[in-house]
Parts: sequence; C-alpha cells; structure tokens
Amino acid sequence: MTAGRTWRGGTRVAERAATPRWDRGWRQWGLALRKSPTGTAGVTLVLLVLLVAAAAPLLAPSSPDLQRHDIRLAPPVWCEGGRQGFLLGTDSLGRDVLSRVIYGARVSVLVGVTAVLVAGAIGVTTGLVAGYLGGTIWDTLLMRFVDSFMSVPNLLLTMLMIGVVGSGLGTIILVLGVTRWVTYSRVVRGEVLAVREREYVDAARALGLPPARIALRHILPNVRASIIVVATLNVANVILAESSLSFLGLGVPPQIVTWGTMLSDGRDYLATAWWMALFPGLAITFTVLGITFLGDWLRDVLDPRLRE
Repeated sequence: MTAGRTWRGGTRVAERAATPRWDRGWRQWGLALRKSPTGTAGVTLVLLVLLVAAAAPLLAPSSPDLQRHDIRLAPPVWCEGGRQGFLLGTDSLGRDVLSRVIYGARVSVLVGVTAVLVAGAIGVTTGLVAGYLGGTIWDTLLMRFVDSFMSVPNLLLTMLMIGVVGSGLGTIILVLGVTRWVTYSRVVRGEVLAVREREYVDAARALGLPPARIALRHILPNVRASIIVVATLNVANVILAESSLSFLGLGVPPQIVTWGTMLSDGRDYLATAWWMALFPGLAITFTVLGITFLGDWLRDVLDPRLRE
C-alpha cells in the first residue's frame, strides 16, 4: 500500500484490512446464481412476490373490498359455474379472490421486511456489544437475558403482548420484531468473539481507535454475511407468524386484506368453496419457499470459507 493511500497514524491500513474480502461484483453474483437452481428459484419467487406487491393496483382486476352478493361463492372460471372476470372465483361476500390474493402480498411483504428490520436492529446491537465485551460481567448479563427470553415460546409471547397492547398493523410489526431478535444476538455474538481476535482489530486498538468505531467499522462488516442469512430466513418465519395470528383473529384489523385473514374466512367453506382457502394458502407456501431457497443460497455463497 502506498503512502498516498494511508491516513495519518496508519488508520487507513487498519480500515482497509477490515474490509471483507468476500465482496463480489454483480457479474460474480450472477454467475453464482446461474450455477444454483435453488438460488434461481428463490430469487425468481421473491422477485415475483415483490413485483405483485408493488404493482397490486395495476394487476388486480378489481378492488379487493368490492362486494357482489349476486355472485357469492362463485368457483374459479375453469370450474362449472365459474364466472368470466373472476379467475379464482369469489368469496362468501362476492369479493374477487384473485384481487385479494394480490393485495394480500403487500401486507405480507410490509410486515416481513419491517419486523425483520426491528428484530435485526435489536439483536445485532446486543450481539455486537456482548461479543465485543466477551468475558465481562456485561456479556454475561446480556446473554443470560437472551437465554431467559428464548425460554418463552414465540407464539405465546406474541399473543401475550398483543393482548396487552392491542392489535393493529403497526402493533403486529413491532411485536413480531421485538419477539424475534434473539437469534441475531446469539449469531452475531459468536461471530464477533472470533473476529475481535484478528490482527486488524488488534492494530485498530493499538492505534487508539475508540471501541465504538472498532466495533462498527472493523468488526460489523465482517459478520454481515451471517446477519443477511439470518434476516432472509427470518422474513419467512415472520410471514408465517403474521398469517397464523390473522388466522386466529389476532392479527391486523379485518378490513386490511391479508393471506391469513383470507384463510380464516375460508376455513368454514372448505367443503363447499375450497378456493377461498386454497389460493391464499398457496401464496403463503410459495412465498415462504422462495425466501427459504434464497436464504439457503445466500448461506452457501456467503460461507466463511469463501471469504478467503
């Protein structure tokens, strides 16, 4: 490294050493994706869901709340008794099932992404602090708190918090985020305990850099691969949790279209109007599969053995 690329005191040397060596260009990512059928399927499904959610007003044939009582429980168009213009049929109030499935993607994406951001912010912060202070009383206290938090089942804790603070879209996002941060904390702490012993971290300490800067600039970038994988897989868990809560009547308000509420509406018509529950169930299944495939591919690509 030339002197022109070095800051005074050698700080630039330590900062460059902290840059992960597994960073890839778009071309390398594209080559890795083409070699993985699972990754290709995951990316395709996730992009499809995101496209449907973003373009819901353009893709939906009608308003998801428009009621047509004269065509209640109409089957899909390819079945006997199906109506033209209602590809997936109608529900018990005459609402278009296809339009409601399309608009339901918006809530699933919104809840999944924002709840994961909340959980990640809490978990990464606690894991980074605990790992950097590993072996101290603060690390012990933080990890005992994490262990006690993990001893309570997520669904039970979620239902308890909703019962206390009430339901609502914002509440669901906050509750799902607050109850799902411990995985980030444990994973990040384990990674930080290994990274903090590397030479460039010792060099940063020798240069007198403050602990906060060392943790954020030198350690955190080297554990982000694990954070990305955990976050990706956690989106699928959050979507399933939101659907489960909506199915139980504890999720978002009924006037907001979600796949979980559609499943709840269709459970009383499984024998006579199977399409009411089948298509939102398939939407949840394919979305979760796509996110899981994407997470598995990212885990393989960002494996620590590939960083060198």
